[in-house]
Amino acid sequence: MQVKMNGNVSFWYADLGGLPEKRAALPGDREADICIIGAGYTGLWTAYYLKKADPSLSIVIVEREFAGFGGSGRNGGWLSGGFDWSREKYLKTSSRQAVISMQSAMAGTVDEVIRVAETEGIDADIVRADNLVVATNAAQMGRLADDYRSMRDWEVPAEKVALLSAREATERVRVEGVQGGLVVRGMARVQPAKLARGLADAVERLGVTIYEGTAVTAYRKGVVETDRGSVRAPVILRATEGFTAGLPGHEREWLPLNSAQIVTEPLPEALWDEIGWRGHELLGEGAHAYCYAQRTREGRIAMGGRGVPYRFGSRTDVNGQTQDATIAQLHAILLRLFPKLKGVRIDHAWCGVLGVPRDWCTTAGFDAAKGIGWAGGYVGLGVSSSNLAGRTLADLVLKRDTELARLPWVNRTVRRWEPEPLRWLGVHTMYQLYKIADRREAEGLGRTSRLARFADKLTGH
Repeated sequence: MQVKMNGNVSFWYADLGGLPEKRAALPGDREADICIIGAGYTGLWTAYYLKKADPSLSIVIVEREFAGFGGSGRNGGWLSGGFDWSREKYLKTSSRQAVISMQSAMAGTVDEVIRVAETEGIDADIVRADNLVVATNAAQMGRLADDYRSMRDWEVPAEKVALLSAREATERVRVEGVQGGLVVRGMARVQPAKLARGLADAVERLGVTIYEGTAVTAYRKGVVETDRGSVRAPVILRATEGFTAGLPGHEREWLPLNSAQIVTEPLPEALWDEIGWRGHELLGEGAHAYCYAQRTREGRIAMGGRGVPYRFGSRTDVNGQTQDATIAQLHAILLRLFPKLKGVRIDHAWCGVLGVPRDWCTTAGFDAAKGIGWAGGYVGLGVSSSNLAGRTLADLVLKRDTELARLPWVNRTVRRWEPEPLRWLGVHTMYQLYKIADRREAEGLGRTSRLARFADKLTGH
């Protein structure tokens, strides 16, 4: 499968006219009240809310590449406010009402991100939209029905979620072979790089200093060491998400799971009429080998999925370049769902990593004694989760006794991933089992394959 461009971080930067010129690097040793490691969504949101709460704070962000280089500038643009992690896992260390409060707080991030974007004049192509997950076989439909019942059991409002018949799903988007769907309302589509770059500009206007081209080599209580000098600060916040494993001592903390995307050329209106995708729904399929898609501002389809899920030794990609086999796999999914797109050109392909804790549940926390905080492990829901993380970290640092500071993800203890080669074998085995399970279900199994259930158990998914 030929593409016009592979890598160069992501299509979202091509959409902006190319990669940004880097800000100045750290000029040498300096001091600050707060030093944040990483200028992605988590670091930027945290700086934003800290500065809004206390303008007198001296805040420095150090970033190895440029603001929005990682997952913040490469993701699928789903501002979901979702809560796809296992509620039961949080329930083991908390109460039912606390988990429901966290679910509600996550849902509220959609309005909050839109509010800040409007306030700060950030044009991120934000369009409010529903999330539509379609089922293309009976096993998928059964899982969507289970998901619907679970959400209603956990008090997701009836007006927020609904099961759709095949006819109702087709009226929204004409996916080949659709048997039904699950719609979750109250989400939004964004252009992720625009959001990241706009947020970086906003925090700079507030007085936050962002040093780019500055690689952190180590950090400890009171000091962050980089290849450009040291930053001494009583508060240090780690906001490195999928790149956390690259920091000394954190190699097994969060697994950098790979996700890749392709984007089509702009589709003519006649073709949009044929596939019927008019509501800008965030589109997914109920397969185990997860895929996600959005309709962009220009009328392209951006579709993503796992591809090669994990690189041995927690290595990350080089500038977003992905494998030819992954591109072909994503293109095959696109054509299976939309056969009418045969012959449509693929303009760009890229990949990135997302952070995955061992129990697949995200965390945010702050050790007041050491003055060190962290947030991440978003398992693919970082566009919205990072906003809540930023607000939560701000409350924790400022010692505010708020509802956010008491949510069940705060200071959650998670065991580390296994050493190599066990984690490579585990993750690759999981996704191979998913592929086999998807094939068997597509061939008419009629229920969720036991292989998929075993894969989940193997990795704690």
